[in-house]
Amino acid sequence: MGPRRDVAIVIVSYRTAQLTINSLASLRAERGSADLSLRVYVVDNASGDFAAIDRAVRENAWAAWVTVIAAPRNGGFSYGNNRGIEQACATGIPDYFYLLNPDTEVRPGAIRTLIEFLEAHPNAGIAGSSIELADGTDWPIAFKFPSPLGELVGGLSVGLVSRALRRWEVPQRLPKIAQPVDWICGASMMIRATVFAAIGALDENYFLYFEETDLCLRAQRAGIETWYVPASRIMHIIGQSTQLTELEKLPRRLPAYWFESRRRYFATAFGVRRAILVDIVALVAHAAGWLKRVLTGRRRTAVPRFLRDLLKHSIVWPRNRRIPPIRTVRPYSGSRS
Repeated sequence: MGPRRDVAIVIVSYRTAQLTINSLASLRAERGSADLSLRVYVVDNASGDFAAIDRAVRENAWAAWVTVIAAPRNGGFSYGNNRGIEQACATGIPDYFYLLNPDTEVRPGAIRTLIEFLEAHPNAGIAGSSIELADGTDWPIAFKFPSPLGELVGGLSVGLVSRALRRWEVPQRLPKIAQPVDWICGASMMIRATVFAAIGALDENYFLYFEETDLCLRAQRAGIETWYVPASRIMHIIGQSTQLTELEKLPRRLPAYWFESRRRYFATAFGVRRAILVDIVALVAHAAGWLKRVLTGRRRTAVPRFLRDLLKHSIVWPRNRRIPPIRTVRPYSGSRS
């Protein structure tokens, strides 16, 4: 790989203490490489996890490479990650930041593979792993940026329409070859420190969801590529940390912050006027999709109250059009913006 690379790993825990400890245990073996220096920053987002994680770190003699941080409040996923990034930079700005979900376990060589890929591809600034579920099933998914056509196909859920517009669907099932993508799952993201220096880290206006989408969009607009690297592999217990996307269960009602994050993403990606048109498309499409489910007896497969909540939080209403400026950190300057 060449010179020794310094990697700061950030894990944000919210009521996931045992999962976080399991994730740390999976990282222990990755520290054996002489050309990799791994340091881990676990941020408890004011959930009460701090004591249990800190005790496990001391009992397992991990304190030399794991720092546990008690955030003063639960500011969300971006907020927690940015506190970890700030703490890492206080020790010394690393070559790479690796954002890792607490409900993951890295498979052997996963970190090295991502770094070697980025070292060999100078235009790539963000790289993500392939995912296996807890039962070993592959989940080879990366994503297209949300768009008006993506909202149309996602809302209608009509076979002919979905097939015709498949290239615009947000989730994309990918073959086992490395390739550039719009954005990757935030459960495993290796990011050059220079990316954060150029565009800032995660936007703290997103409490949860759409934050990694927004980051990858800002990177793309700055000429920085995002890649899906399936040779790097992690296990991810999907939905465990949020309880919103558990597999093999009926959909749950989405919280207000999901709709608020969605609204911010479309407003910042397209501007307020186009975001209004996106919401009109989405509302019409989801209404048609809901009617189809009712007529075919599949109403229970719909997200409860989705259409009502989408309308309530939509940017079509003037009261929802205040979009605060980005709130993030930039490692090299140590400043917040």
